[in-house]
Amino acid sequence: MHPASSVIIFTTFSGLGFGLLFWLGIGAITPTGLMALIWFAIAYLAAVGGLLASTFHLGRPERAIKAFSQWQTSWLSREGICAVATLLIMAAYGAGLVFFDTVLAPLGWLGAAGALATVFTTAMIYAQLKTVPRWRHWSTPALFLALSVGGGALLGGQVTEALVLLGLAAALQVYTWVTGDTRLARSGTDMASATGLGHIGTVRAFEPPHTGTNYLMREFIHVVGRKHAQRLRIIAVALAFVLPIIFLLVPFSHIWGALALVSHIAGVLVLRWLFFAQAEHVVGLYYGKR
Repeated sequence: MHPASSVIIFTTFSGLGFGLLFWLGIGAITPTGLMALIWFAIAYLAAVGGLLASTFHLGRPERAIKAFSQWQTSWLSREGICAVATLLIMAAYGAGLVFFDTVLAPLGWLGAAGALATVFTTAMIYAQLKTVPRWRHWSTPALFLALSVGGGALLGGQVTEALVLLGLAAALQVYTWVTGDTRLARSGTDMASATGLGHIGTVRAFEPPHTGTNYLMREFIHVVGRKHAQRLRIIAVALAFVLPIIFLLVPFSHIWGALALVSHIAGVLVLRWLFFAQAEHVVGLYYGKR
């Protein structure tokens, strides 16, 4: 898949923002007054900023509102509904902290559940695609949730929880790479099934279907060299997990905490780039690109 910068930014920062809203909602962080306003501003900036970035990948962004009407069949629609509902609930919860120094616990827990639901629905947009075997697996939503809640814990200063969740996310990430690298081959989809010519005999690419590129080739075919991908994986794991964990294990200071957060975000950006670049959409088989 083409690793569009808008979708990379969306999946990275919306996950981080909703992860922070989760910790705010369950009461792990209970600021009041101005500090509450600052905490919620940070969470909303990341969550809403990420959601807005995703619209730049739409051909007709002005029609994005229509996505909300397809909630019965579309995970994208469910994501939009969950996101808006969560942001409204957490706005009411945050107002209690900012203006009344009051913790409205039921609203907070409901908003926290909504934050998790939003991240889950985002992941399911990708996990439900039969055309991308690498994504169609339980580990996709599990990893999205672990990165979101772990990143939110890091942003919210929940050191112990961040250490555990980042370690879990690192293990999940390695697992998705190890198993994901073989999912296309194990899916049973090949050039014969892609072209529908398997009943004739052995199918091989003689010439490409056409001489120029088209939309399918631009959006769904992106080939990453094995050595290049392995190098990026090492960099991503080091930035997203190893360095933040090291920074959190040293005697705490705001400088180490800031470095851990910056390193984690940089690493997740690389992870998201690889997530899309290595997607291996089966349409590539038709064009002889797999």
